[in-house]
Amino acid sequence: MSQTDAIAPHTMPQLAIFTDFDGTLVEWAESPDEIEVPDSLPWQLERAARELDSAFAVLTGREIADIDRFLAPLHLPVAGAHGTQRRRADGFIETVDPAAALGAEEIAHAVSTVIAAHPRLLLESREGTVLLNYRDAPELEDVARHAMQEAIHGVPDFSLIPGDMVLEARPRSASKGEALRAFMREEPFLGRTPIFIGGETTDEDAFIAAQELGGVGIKLGEGRTAARMRIDNVASVHALIKGLGDIAARDREAQVTH
Repeated sequence: MSQTDAIAPHTMPQLAIFTDFDGTLVEWAESPDEIEVPDSLPWQLERAARELDSAFAVLTGREIADIDRFLAPLHLPVAGAHGTQRRRADGFIETVDPAAALGAEEIAHAVSTVIAAHPRLLLESREGTVLLNYRDAPELEDVARHAMQEAIHGVPDFSLIPGDMVLEARPRSASKGEALRAFMREEPFLGRTPIFIGGETTDEDAFIAAQELGGVGIKLGEGRTAARMRIDNVASVHALIKGLGDIAARDREAQVTH
């Protein structure tokens, strides 16, 4: 049985699709700017979103502008920087609280001395969040963790979230799960069944949110997870999205016929 068949019985509910970007829609790369986006991907996502009445959103650690650049000319609803910024389906952009932005700047400044001493560590400072990536220097995990713990000490309402070879400082109120819940309170997502596809540790709260709202979390790859389903690889994610779009189109045609 295919992934599409497993979550799409004969009576198909109206779906809202949410997906991570790096490692889910595109393969991981050595650095964030080196990812390769297949030429067909924006068209595939646009077609799926159209069949789902625009109930398709990307939940990502990247900023919204990054997703727009990689998926141009497509502009989807996006929760960027792990939910500290969010573009709704109507185009309105909710931005990070100014206090959170200042807190992130303070944390990034505190970690900069460690980056200078260990240049193989990669600091990514985004609006409202700070990520310290040790993918190129796994032996420096303890150094990176200590630096981030020290940096967030005294910065109110920030927490440290471990990911896949990365440590993220972000506001406690911001997460992919909270972003998913916010989308689900709005049109065109309202009343639909959410599916979230992701593969990172930071995707776990979105798996939980989707499932608490009656939907499904789908984990890409191995590892412990709250998601109730798994999918093998990026190619399988593309096939699943296409299949769900096909089903939505078929259901629409059936309604017109009847």
